[in-house]
Amino acid sequence: MTLSSEQVQEDVANVLYVEVDELDHELDLREQGMDSVRVMQLVEQWRSAGVEKVDYIVLAEDPRLERWLAVLEDLQQSAQKT
Repeated sequence: MTLSSEQVQEDVANVLYVEVDELDHELDLREQGMDSVRVMQLVEQWRSAGVEKVDYIVLAEDPRLERWLAVLEDLQQSAQKT
């Protein structure tokens, strides 16, 4: 299974208890209510959905939604090549 951009945005919005259209893709997610526990929750959720190589550290280094979308897309493309 692959994660769509829309699904990732919904997942992030759900853990922050906001609507998808309230998310700012360029703003640090910590400023929008994200914390380490929620990041770990998302990592586990996305691993269960098939993005097995998603890494907490990579997401925590640059906690902007636009960056997370790019990272997850790259991981999924790399997985399809192997």
